[in-house]
Amino acid sequence: MIEKLLPAAVAVAETCGDPPDAPLLDGEPEVVSRAVEERRREFAAVRRCARRALADLGVGPVSILPGERGAPVWPEGLVGSMTHCDGYQGAAVARVSDGVLAIGVDAEPHLPLPDGALRLVGLEAERLRIADMARLDPGVDWDRLLFSMKECVYKAWFPLTRRWLGFEQADITIEYEGTFSARLLTADPAVPADGFTGRWLVEQGLIVTALAVPAAPS
Repeated sequence: MIEKLLPAAVAVAETCGDPPDAPLLDGEPEVVSRAVEERRREFAAVRRCARRALADLGVGPVSILPGERGAPVWPEGLVGSMTHCDGYQGAAVARVSDGVLAIGVDAEPHLPLPDGALRLVGLEAERLRIADMARLDPGVDWDRLLFSMKECVYKAWFPLTRRWLGFEQADITIEYEGTFSARLLTADPAVPADGFTGRWLVEQGLIVTALAVPAAPS
């Protein structure tokens, strides 16, 4: 599903269903040594996806360890993003030399957010916009979609800036045809001044969002 949302320069691998048994590489077992079995299986499965995607770029199996704020540490010259939720794991990677500076991907169950969560996630303007969208198309859980987009934006933002980005620091506009734009309410020279743009879809009971930050034209 993610592959439908990202440019051709990005390699993608996904699995659906229960997390399969997957091997862990050097340093990874220690990260989840105290985790419950479900968490360990998800951790391993999404890294198996990432290694499959890396293989498509000609990169051999490598450990993918969490770094600062849990962001995955990719081999030199590569960028990527991983996501998992119940019944789904996915990863996307690309070479910086192919013009991709950062990637954000997120998958969520196509279900409403818990009561009260939208006020924590969405700005007032965003809440008003998705309320209008829900009246016109009640078949989409727009609140969960907004949450996924905020997660997607953060996953692209942090590797570029090494800074936190709160829910309230991105103003997202969703378009019905499957695109979105994020106006960043905090400036950083490492990110485009006009923010990020991405794509979304709802399929197989999932919400999936993705964006790739292109290099500036030389």
